[in-house]
Amino acid sequence: MKIGMVCYPSYGGSGVVATELGYALGERGHEVHFISSSRPFRLHRYHEQLFFHEVADVSYPLFKTAPYTLLLANKIVEVANYVGLDLIHAHYAIPHSISAYLAIQMMTKPLPLVTTLHGTDVTLVGAFEEFYQLTRLALRVSDRITSVSRALALETEETFGRADQGIDVIPNFIDPKVYFPLEGLPGRCRKYFAPQGEKILAHISNFREVKRVVDVVNIFARVEKTIPCRLLLVGDGPEMSRVEREVLKLGLEGKVQFLGKQESVVEILQMVDVFLLPSGQESFGLVALEAMACGVPVVASRVGGLPEVVQHGKTGYLADVGDVQGMSEAVLRLLSDKFLYKAFSEQAVHWARETFPVERAVLGYEKVYQEVCLRSNARSRRPEAGK
Repeated sequence: MKIGMVCYPSYGGSGVVATELGYALGERGHEVHFISSSRPFRLHRYHEQLFFHEVADVSYPLFKTAPYTLLLANKIVEVANYVGLDLIHAHYAIPHSISAYLAIQMMTKPLPLVTTLHGTDVTLVGAFEEFYQLTRLALRVSDRITSVSRALALETEETFGRADQGIDVIPNFIDPKVYFPLEGLPGRCRKYFAPQGEKILAHISNFREVKRVVDVVNIFARVEKTIPCRLLLVGDGPEMSRVEREVLKLGLEGKVQFLGKQESVVEILQMVDVFLLPSGQESFGLVALEAMACGVPVVASRVGGLPEVVQHGKTGYLADVGDVQGMSEAVLRLLSDKFLYKAFSEQAVHWARETFPVERAVLGYEKVYQEVCLRSNARSRRPEAGK
């Protein structure tokens, strides 16, 4: 198939999923055309079946900002006509499914539209009621809707009602050839960050308020009083200044390392002892899955799709949002008992590999693609049959 993959290029789970899915589809012989405002940050390895089409910006006095939704729609039509796309796969209902819908209206032969929900699609409506009708339209005009977790699918149905075609749950995934525990002696990087053999805690996110990165710092502060450790903070975003102030206020500047945005995080995860994800909301928590695949137990919030990813008491611990004390105690429990830690680490690797393999996800998406294309072809043949 020739697939038009519409996604955000920025640092975040949806872009990672779209890109890694593209690589996996390319390996299976499909031709994948990424359409976005800039090259997705994980789209860095050459593959003969993967292509990138940049949405051009325009400068026109009438517009305060470039009308990206319209420009994206035009680019989708351009790519579809030039390469002969079989379908459009939009990651996020707003704005990508709306742009795809506009594009389809301009085509002489409409293409099927698959929309994957990643979370903000639904939570955005909670923050901005103005997006409700648009999101509902995006769901209604999609030929198939997929969700990265059961929790997100249920939340979508509660907010917008049950879609006629239902919602297919296809969880996010990992490639065990990329994400795996680092065996043997600690690497050079671990010796740099923890020269005295301290334990290493880590957090990776886009540093938005919902990620509760200040909680990460406070959890670390409590753990560090009992067990010598270091904290690695990976990413950047609007909460960065607030987090830096919290580090200074607690006198932890010598023990917390800000690594900024990183294109690849596997080398970081392979030297970490415990991963922290105390988010206020997570539709799935891809980085938690990546951590577990590297043998790192996760301490996270019991919210959204995280209970589907982290097995409480087996691959990590879950606590209520904002329960800094409970999460601190969970980290201390793991770091104080080497036999418990080893069991959690091994169970995390097994759970990640067996439950979230890339092959299962690709087969799930392929099945959706095949079904929407068959249905689309059947619709297009109907008028001729009636002549």
